[in-house]
Amino acid sequence: MTETETNTYDVVVLGAGPVGENVADRARAAGLTTAVVESELVGGECSYWACMPSKALLRPVIARADARRVPGLSQSVQGPLDASAVLAHRDYYTSHWKDDGQVGWLDSIGADLYRGHGRLTGPRAVTVTGPDGVEQALTARHAVAVCTGSRAALPPLPGLDDVKPWTSREATSSASVPGRLIVVGGGVVATEMATVWQALGARVTLLVRGKGLLARMEPFAGELVAESLTEAGTDVRTGTSVESVNRENGTVVAVTDKGDRVEADEILFATGRAPRTDDIGLETIGLEPGSWLPVDDSLRVTGHDWLYAVGDVNHRALLTHQGKYQARIAGAAIAARATGETLLAQPWGAHAATADQAAVPQVVFTDPEAAAVGLSLAEAEQAGHRVRAVDVDLSTVSGAGLYADGYKGRARMVVDVEDEILRGVTLVGPGVGELIHSATIAVAGQVPVSRLWHAVPSYPTISEVWLRLLEAYRDS
Repeated sequence: MTETETNTYDVVVLGAGPVGENVADRARAAGLTTAVVESELVGGECSYWACMPSKALLRPVIARADARRVPGLSQSVQGPLDASAVLAHRDYYTSHWKDDGQVGWLDSIGADLYRGHGRLTGPRAVTVTGPDGVEQALTARHAVAVCTGSRAALPPLPGLDDVKPWTSREATSSASVPGRLIVVGGGVVATEMATVWQALGARVTLLVRGKGLLARMEPFAGELVAESLTEAGTDVRTGTSVESVNRENGTVVAVTDKGDRVEADEILFATGRAPRTDDIGLETIGLEPGSWLPVDDSLRVTGHDWLYAVGDVNHRALLTHQGKYQARIAGAAIAARATGETLLAQPWGAHAATADQAAVPQVVFTDPEAAAVGLSLAEAEQAGHRVRAVDVDLSTVSGAGLYADGYKGRARMVVDVEDEILRGVTLVGPGVGELIHSATIAVAGQVPVSRLWHAVPSYPTISEVWLRLLEAYRDS
């Protein structure tokens, strides 16, 4: 038996991950009453099954790898990692999968939390079904923001349901180290999780359908990461598809398109993402359940002046930092429209998202790290830009040699030869994740190459690569 209670708010947010939290924060800061609906943990995927646990797992792995390249220290860190301590470190950063702190933060900004499954029931209308079956009807005066994120997409393989495969959630939350692990995929989740579990003691086989790893970055990024994984003991097989999977006496058996049988204790599928929009009532407002939601630059859904889709669900840039950026834009746009203010368009863009298309930064926390922003050479050429790629071997930079003995890495900037600005930058090597923001400023700000000469890097740091890139461009 259900009861229905109706409450009216200025804004109703579906999903309390970092994206939904930021929309709610901006709405409340503008004085708008706000309800947030969450079916799982407040804090969302990033806090409990993605960014935070994965980086907590990776940090000891990368720190040990870096230490092994430092004279006077390398001999002290040749032993295995303490897997129990690493997993405990991960548990700490996930707050042991409890969301009390995040709930307290929502309370502090004055947003009302509704626990349960939220579904649209018409324009500006949401019904929340709580864990006890009680229904509560919410009405939004101004806006409903869909911030439900994405989930792991599993391929339609024979035997998959019986295998109970890992997705990114199980890979970041496992309480123990599997003896053998198959990782299917060649993207960010696949390479990062292969890095983690190999370092913690698992025998990892990485099965990649494509020609290489990290296909959305410059080819050399995937090549250097694959080389490092192989040196660490991972069996990397490119150009390999999984045809079927099953469990035989508890052992996972994956059969490839080449007829090989690969056995393991667990199998992780890191083969893409799908929007979590299949059961949120999209059909009640003329949209297709399970679809990505197209939006304008203020994150408003096409054809619906009251509906916003923020973060992964709009498929513009499936990254937490980009979702939070969109949330700040969406919150400001909702508030402006609610109060009758004029929306600010480009170039300042207080109400228009642009950085989630032209200058998207990303770091892959493997060993070596791979970081990129903007367009690759191939992407820039496909977009019709007249460009030239400039490459530098990072081992030639003074700061890199001091950072690590035998430093291996590479940097590329893609220069628009007509406008003399950077269209993209890719960096691969230990520690480069901390360099990518300087590249992001250069790309997003369209800083002229002539002006970059006057941004002098500190000596001796790896940032000196900027000087070497500019010299290489001048001399080419």
